[in-house]
Amino acid sequence: MTAKQMAVQRAVGLVVLLVVSACGGSAETTAPATTASTTTQAPATTAAMTTATGSEYLGSYTLVDEEFGTMMTVTVDGSIRTINSNALPDHETGDFPNSGNPNTISEQDVSYDFATEPIYTGAATGVRMTGVAVNGVKFEPGTAENVTCGTGETFRVEALQDIYNLGFDFNNAHVQPTGEYHYHGVSQLLVEAYERDGDLVHVGFATDGFLMYYSKSGAYESGYELAMADRTGTDCVLSLPPGDAVNIDGTSPDGTYTSDWVYNEGGGALDSCNGITIGGEYLYVITDDYPYVGRCLNGEVSAGAAGPDGGPGAGSPGDGPSGPPDLTRVAEALGVTVAELEAALGPPPPDIAGAAATLGVDVEVLRELIGRP
Repeated sequence: MTAKQMAVQRAVGLVVLLVVSACGGSAETTAPATTASTTTQAPATTAAMTTATGSEYLGSYTLVDEEFGTMMTVTVDGSIRTINSNALPDHETGDFPNSGNPNTISEQDVSYDFATEPIYTGAATGVRMTGVAVNGVKFEPGTAENVTCGTGETFRVEALQDIYNLGFDFNNAHVQPTGEYHYHGVSQLLVEAYERDGDLVHVGFATDGFLMYYSKSGAYESGYELAMADRTGTDCVLSLPPGDAVNIDGTSPDGTYTSDWVYNEGGGALDSCNGITIGGEYLYVITDDYPYVGRCLNGEVSAGAAGPDGGPGAGSPGDGPSGPPDLTRVAEALGVTVAELEAALGPPPPDIAGAAATLGVDVEVLRELIGRP
């Protein structure tokens, strides 16, 4: 049955029973009537794309996989898509705990409300959790690990790199201290479980409500590239125990740290949030190369979407008695938007050196404006 035929069935209120294969297991998915996926205000398509978008998971559905313990319910009610999940993936995972990750996968009880008719703003907003996969596992590409230097620089450690062992499995995923399993990049097992005819595979729902896809052909390249200037910073220490000293000053960007990457406008098909408009629909693409999963969103997001600590750019205990910096004041002084500043700074503690490189400003000027040593 074609996607079009299935859409017609759903439109008249019929129920489609789907059996999804996942690593030898099976999952039953009940998909009742489907609502329209998005109403966007995104700009016109930037390139001629012939690959159609589509999904069998735009309406309400329930996912239960007895082999892997997955339980997920998606309810679409008007303008809201509510996701309730135990965050257990419907596919095989690596072994946890392991040498780089001491945590054990455990069942969660999480709930999310996303818009079914997201609004495109074009103002990139940095977020911690980019979205949730169609199987109920979240996409959270950033890390908490960093290298801090006595001279004031902070280098956020990237998840998918070869220097520091953060205990990732073959799904580009690992486990948080709470026991929650989550993706930092694409899981090929997820793609295989939900692939359909055509190049683009619908793999998730972004926090702003737009859909997340993976291109099997790799047709959509990001515009990120390695920075040219060497890193600076002395007396640098890694946040991971036992707090080893790290040689930073004069080393070349190689992708180990988030600030190693800079976005080149026009360097790829995707915007800085890994988004693109195809056939009149704005969507996000998960890529095999950096940033893997976008670190920002171009649609409206709720105030709490960036996480409990206030999200990118918010203050941390290290800010001192003056509290979090006034990002509106800093953005005005630099001639950028608050959203651009937040996206450049990343999650706390702010990556001053990386933000300066991304925004094209002097690191000392930014450091003074932010009020960090």
